[in-house]
This record gives sequence, C-alpha cells and structure tokens, in this order.
Amino acid sequence: QVQLVESGGGLVQTGGSLRLACAASGRTFSPYFMAWFRQAPGKEYEFVAAITFMPSRTTYYGDSVEGRFTISRDNAKNTIYLQMDSLKVEDTAIYYCAGQVDRTRGFVNNRYDYPYWGQGTQVTVSS
Repeated sequence: QVQLVESGGGLVQTGGSLRLACAASGRTFSPYFMAWFRQAPGKEYEFVAAITFMPSRTTYYGDSVEGRFTISRDNAKNTIYLQMDSLKVEDTAIYYCAGQVDRTRGFVNNRYDYPYWGQGTQVTVSS
C-alpha cells in the first residue's frame, strides 16, 4: 500500500514563504517522477512542479510558479519538498503531492498520469 502524506501548509502573507513536504511510504514504491499539483476553489487542478528520481534530478515547473518555487527531493527519506517563496494571493489552493512509477514514459504534467496521491494540504496567502 503506497501512502503519500503532505505537510507544511498554512496561512502566510503575500510575499512570504512556506515549505511543503511529502513523505512517501510503501515497501514497493519506487517513484520515477513525483510532482505537486494544486487546486484553487472552483478551478481545475494545476501542475506546479515535478522532479525525477533519476540521478539527473531534473525538475519541471508550471509557468505561474517558475522562479518562485523550488522542488527538491531526499531519496533516503523518500520525500519531496516544495519551497514556495514570494507567495501571491493567487497561490492559495490545496496542494497535492503525486507520484508515478512508469519508467517507460518521460515527464508528464497531466494529473491523470499520476496514480498515487496524497490527501492535500491547504495553503492560504493573505493580502
């Protein structure tokens, strides 16, 4: 049974920072990519960032967070992080961690291609 558990959400003012973490557990879980998605009230899911668990540690970012957010990983802990800086009101959303294990595919940013999901953590940015 694979379990992804997010933490680190909360309330922050515009321009502030938060760091989210996602810990993965499950004896057979060997992710190829892990990603962050978010969903604001009344909106569709939005791709935020992804990182490969290959040695290259290649990262990908959504246009709206490029340059402000940083995704990283700790293989030993099977954990990924999302450092969010210069937060804006429009970053308010539930943030979800997701994982995919299919090594025959390259990077994907469609949430339907990620079979493993956490429960989400709320991030609220106030003006």
